[in-house]
Amino acid sequence: METLVKDLPVVVVGAGPIGLAAATHLAQRNIPTHVIERGSHAGASVVEWNHVRLFSRWAEVIDPAGRALLTNTEWTPPDDDTYPTGREWVTQYLRPLSEALRSSVEFSYDTEVVGIARRGRDRLVDSGRDTEPFSVYLHTADRQTHKIAARAIIDATGTWQSPNLVGSEGLPAIGEDSAHTRISYRIPDLDSPTVRDELAGKHIAVVGSGHSALTAVGLFAAFAQSHPGTTITWARRRGTAENVFGGGSQDELPQRGALGVRAKKAVEDGLVSTITGFRTEQIETHDDNLELISDTGARIVDVDHVVALTGFRPNNSWLTELRLNLDYTLEAPVALAPLIDPNVHSCGTVYPHGYAELSHPEPNFFIVGMKSYGRAPTFLAMTGFEQVRSIAAALAGDFDSAAQVELTLPDTGVCGGAGVFDDPNAEGSGGCCAPPQSSATVAPAQVIALESLAMPRFGPRN
Repeated sequence: METLVKDLPVVVVGAGPIGLAAATHLAQRNIPTHVIERGSHAGASVVEWNHVRLFSRWAEVIDPAGRALLTNTEWTPPDDDTYPTGREWVTQYLRPLSEALRSSVEFSYDTEVVGIARRGRDRLVDSGRDTEPFSVYLHTADRQTHKIAARAIIDATGTWQSPNLVGSEGLPAIGEDSAHTRISYRIPDLDSPTVRDELAGKHIAVVGSGHSALTAVGLFAAFAQSHPGTTITWARRRGTAENVFGGGSQDELPQRGALGVRAKKAVEDGLVSTITGFRTEQIETHDDNLELISDTGARIVDVDHVVALTGFRPNNSWLTELRLNLDYTLEAPVALAPLIDPNVHSCGTVYPHGYAELSHPEPNFFIVGMKSYGRAPTFLAMTGFEQVRSIAAALAGDFDSAAQVELTLPDTGVCGGAGVFDDPNAEGSGGCCAPPQSSATVAPAQVIALESLAMPRFGPRN
């Protein structure tokens, strides 16, 4: 019997919060789904920041479809108005959700997707891109390579595994690779006895100015108070301190605003020294410490450990045979980019977007979640939940529901873009004062109605 494309699964790459939400919405619509995760369990990347507390409430990090599914199990819902840590997010929601999905969704753990193409053709071939299934190449735990077919792909891999560097030009600073054993690219777990012993009484340089950096500055300030001799230097690339502490009481997410309040107090109390306009060009390794050198010649000396919190970037190295339409600045889908560009605004107010803005010239391929933002910051889980709801509806042929995207995100209370803070010619620094315009006009036909497609009877054709 001829195999129909519609009988193949939608492959969701990544079993994090957004990947599981995608699987939930697909299962809700009785669409065969296969989730592939390189880690050994759901939420494997979140586990790596177990110790960090979210600034979003439980109510904002549980997908409505996931909540509905778990309500029919023995799940005990957390208090919606409290703030989970990464560990709590995994143990109290992500893992229970993955278990609840096992009866309707196939999961492959310890499995990495290393490439995706159209069956029988590479990126150059035009014919069959809307009729042939995807070929998904996998590396499994036994180090073997396998290939499976899929009707559609949802890339929910995120950006956690691809942190930005200390070097200010997007490339490693000279000497950064040699100094890697003394550099952390995530927020250290200061509750770990090993980490405490390593960093207590030392000179720590925190590099970055986003929410992760604000979190780290607040944590290290408290650490310095309880561990005498610990000194903290906060190096920021921006030439001014304008907006660096966020929106404070104006932030519609109170705990996000509190990050800046705590960091500002730490600076004012003398617990943290700051240096602005510091763009790291070189890191010198000495016998006992590091020395950071900026492009102006400024130096931060006698550094024992660097905590680089300069953001993340997408990894598209395994998508080279697909036809993607990515913004040349952000590496986000072109239609989404103007809605999130930090050169335009950083307010956190992202206008509604779904399958239309997330579509690519490659039919039925979507990038969702943090990775959909490319290099832009300020992604919130609730954004991803609405993204995958819209995509699942489109893949089911329910374009009315897919187009009815509703998304209202909390304002940060900051009006101004990270890319223009230092530009003396910028008037008003853009910001969230006016909604940017999306160029997305995607007809339902761009999501192919797979239920009407069958596998071709003959081999590949050009």
